[in-house]
Amino acid sequence: MAGPEDGAIVWSARHIADQHVLQTDAYFIPHKIRPRAKDQHQEGLFDVSERETDITNLSSAAISYLAQLGYSGRDQAELWDHVVAIGCTPSYVLDNQDALRRDWPRVPLPGSKELLFVSAELGRNVANLLDPETEIEEITSGRLRTELRVIGVASRVDGCNLDPGAGDLAVTAGWGHAGQGGVTMPGKGNAVIRAWSSEEQAAIEQGASALGLSAEEAFVQLGDTAVDVYLNDVAYWRGVPSGVWNYTIGGYQVMKKWLSYREKPLLGRDLKVEEAREVTRMVRRIAAILLMQPALDANYQAVKENTYAWPQA
Repeated sequence: MAGPEDGAIVWSARHIADQHVLQTDAYFIPHKIRPRAKDQHQEGLFDVSERETDITNLSSAAISYLAQLGYSGRDQAELWDHVVAIGCTPSYVLDNQDALRRDWPRVPLPGSKELLFVSAELGRNVANLLDPETEIEEITSGRLRTELRVIGVASRVDGCNLDPGAGDLAVTAGWGHAGQGGVTMPGKGNAVIRAWSSEEQAAIEQGASALGLSAEEAFVQLGDTAVDVYLNDVAYWRGVPSGVWNYTIGGYQVMKKWLSYREKPLLGRDLKVEEAREVTRMVRRIAAILLMQPALDANYQAVKENTYAWPQA
């Protein structure tokens, strides 16, 4: 079982991945299941009407709990969203670090429908931020939030526009290399840590204020320093928050892991423009998750103070 140093313990995914997509093992639990019609059980066939009967994958005890709060039908999926919110909460991970190393810790259930609604909404927001196929207004599309405009911007060291045709998008900074048996091994790469510029700092402070956060809270989450992450000698992603650069999923630094597989000798080509832009979106998604952490911690505390009491057997 993963320890707290591996980051959040629960993630929401659109697709099933390899069991070893995380540092240890990943276990996939479907949010919904599709009952089989009795007369088609052997063949495993389904018609259109059956697809409309998909039900939330919950135990009878969980369904009973939701019914007592006034949830039914498709609304029952909010329980899974709540699990994502709690599993991605830093204080929950710290509170349960011993249980995390040994086995699955318990997830506290809200004692009211209102608390579950708030927690589920946070969980859906985290899940959307983690899904690269979901566009999010003000974070990956539309008019970006102020604090996100200045981070992770693909740039050239001389201030000129990047020229993909001149090899500006070739990853050659030493982020990865082929190991024994063709396994990709991470490399040191080139990441330069620096102080935030006055322009970057002002933008982050303004964006934090719009989110109801103090500047201090924002920099606690994002980090007091910026990291310029280089593709090669001339191109880099400017102003990656140190909190984003160090952000882990399953024990792996997300950005560094991504880059290790894109070294030109391994990939066999330069990055495409869209791939370079995807890194910028990755930075902004993770930054948005980090800036949600005060709300996630407050939600966890509220649930702990009003936890559902299971009926005595």
